[in-house]
Amino acid sequence: MPVADGNPLKADHALLLEAVSEAGELAKSLFKRGVETWDKPDNTPVTEADLAVDKLLHETLMRARPDYGWLSEETQENPARQDFKRVWIVDPIDGTKGFVRGTDQWCIAAALVEDGTPLLGVIVNPTRGEVFEAAAGEGAYCNGGRLTASAPGDVPGCHLIMHTSILRSKKWAKPWPEINLSMQTSMALRLCQVAQGEADGTVAISGKSDWDLAAADLLVQEAGGRVTNLTGSPMRYNGPETSHYGIVGAGNAFHDQLLAHTCGWKRNT
Repeated sequence: MPVADGNPLKADHALLLEAVSEAGELAKSLFKRGVETWDKPDNTPVTEADLAVDKLLHETLMRARPDYGWLSEETQENPARQDFKRVWIVDPIDGTKGFVRGTDQWCIAAALVEDGTPLLGVIVNPTRGEVFEAAAGEGAYCNGGRLTASAPGDVPGCHLIMHTSILRSKKWAKPWPEINLSMQTSMALRLCQVAQGEADGTVAISGKSDWDLAAADLLVQEAGGRVTNLTGSPMRYNGPETSHYGIVGAGNAFHDQLLAHTCGWKRNT
C-alpha cells in the first residue's frame, strides 16, 4: 500500500507502519527467546515482550508526534488523552495467551484515531509474516494485496469466529442455526480474518477494549464491512470508557443478518 510523502496523514501512516513493523521484529525475537510472564491485577497475563513493545512504540510515535495523545493497554491510564484531537491507540501484544503458549495467534495492533474515529490502522503478525494496514478511504491491505470481506447469502452454514459456549447460551432471544465455528486468541486477528474474507464474521460477548479493536475496525471498514456492538451501534474510541461489551464484525450485507441474531442477547439474565 503506497504511503507517499506530502500529505500529513500519509506521513503518519508511514511513521506508524515503520514503528509497528519494528515492534514486530522485537516481539518476534523475544517470542523465540522466551520471556518472563506474570498476571496483572485483572488476572490477565502480561509478559516482558508486552512492556518492551509498548516502550518502543511509545518512544517512537510520541517523539515524532508530541502533540498527539496516547492510549495503550500497557501504559497507565491518563485521562488527558481525551483532550487530544488525535490519539495513538496501541495493543503491544494482542493475544498474549497465544504468545505465551507459543502459537501464531498474536499480533501488534496500533491505530491513529481522530475524534473517536480510526484514520489509520496497522496490525503485524510476526510469526506469519503478515502486515495488515488501512487508511480511511484508501482500502485495506495485507502484504500489499487488497482485502475484501465475504458476502455469504445467509447465516446457516456461514463461518463465524466465535466461542462455542456463546453460541449455546440461553441468553439469545432465538437459537442460532447450524454454522461453522473457529476460534482465534487475538481479537484484532479475528477481525483481520473477517477483512480477508477468511471468515464471514465474528461475534464476541465479553468486554473488549479500544486497543483490541481500533486498528482492526478500520481494516474491516475499508474491506467493505462493519464493526458494531450487538445492536448495531458503531464503535467510538478514546472516550471516557474504553471498554465495549458485545462485538459484531462482518461484511456490510452479512452484518445485518448477524444483527438479527445478536440484537436479542439478554446480557443481564
